[in-house]
Amino acid sequence: MAWAGWGAGPAGAGSTGGPSRGFLVVAMLAAGGVTVAMALEGKPAAFLTGAAAVWFGLRAFRVVGPKEGR
Repeated sequence: MAWAGWGAGPAGAGSTGGPSRGFLVVAMLAAGGVTVAMALEGKPAAFLTGAAAVWFGLRAFRVVGPKEGR
């Protein structure tokens, strides 16, 4: 049996509704920490990790993405 991967149709892991809110909050905090560390080092990629932190936050607080309860 082959691994379908996340979001690979009705039988894939994405069929359960995507990542949990807890996972998104942890990802937001981790991306925020990486953003601060990279910004302190003057790395331009801090903008990318900052954008990721914002995206995870928007998903965690249901501003974007599925609105049904999790």
